[in-house]
Amino acid sequence: MSETTGRLAVFKTYKLYVGGKFPRSESGRVYEVTDSKGTWLANAPLASRKDARDAVVAARKAFGGWSGATAYNRGQILYRVAEMLEGRREQFTAEVAAAEGLSKAKAAAQVDAAIDRWVWYAGWSDKVAQIAGGANPVAGPYFNLSSPEPTGVVAVLAPQDSSFLGLVSVIAPAIVTGNTVVVAAAENAPLPALSLAEVLATSDLPGGVVNILSGRTAELGAPLAAHQDVNALDLAGADEELAKELETAAADNLKRVLRPAAPNWTADPGTGRLLSFLETKTVWHPMGV
Repeated sequence: MSETTGRLAVFKTYKLYVGGKFPRSESGRVYEVTDSKGTWLANAPLASRKDARDAVVAARKAFGGWSGATAYNRGQILYRVAEMLEGRREQFTAEVAAAEGLSKAKAAAQVDAAIDRWVWYAGWSDKVAQIAGGANPVAGPYFNLSSPEPTGVVAVLAPQDSSFLGLVSVIAPAIVTGNTVVVAAAENAPLPALSLAEVLATSDLPGGVVNILSGRTAELGAPLAAHQDVNALDLAGADEELAKELETAAADNLKRVLRPAAPNWTADPGTGRLLSFLETKTVWHPMGV
């Protein structure tokens, strides 16, 4: 009970986000999440291998519709997410401050940068084809055109050191180009990611495009790296030892793997991540037909 108001404290129950729904972990497990000083914040669901597999199924189911949507429509949906994040700016500021031990002002700056980055990526939706595709000069009476297409289901290990800005920086570029994602949130600071799920669920984003799991990064990374229906793997949140282990597992089924070198999440992201999970389709067509 709060001493100042005389009311019972109402603690938030965090859940996973899979297929547009909010299930508890199938194992029923939870783990304690604390702030930078060790003060208890909440119990987060401890996702299992089964939860990871369920998330992949949901991502695959959503892929056809999301990749088939127009680039303009995907951009509109991402911009709507940014609008909703702006409306919950104070909540995310408080969660980032607690997760990363930042002052309110510094946490607010991180949240503002994350929202701005989401808008920035949304703007690339109908422009990325201009830098990733084009007409190719060939010898012969043919048109030769290359165009980018999404890779498919991308498993993302979210950054451990940037619970919200880093999270947005790995999710937004993957989905704006038509991929669907399964995200393992930062192990020790998953609450901003689980709150982001609530925003995504009430936006126009179709269920299954983004699936968010909380728990042990290594425990979730292993089944995702080995899963035959995951097409690519982003190791942003894996340490050197885990990254090497997951790269080896991904090589067995020829996954595309992104293993970035300690990025600065506040720097200009460039187009690297936009292009990392795209395939190139080349079409030949006779001239004059």
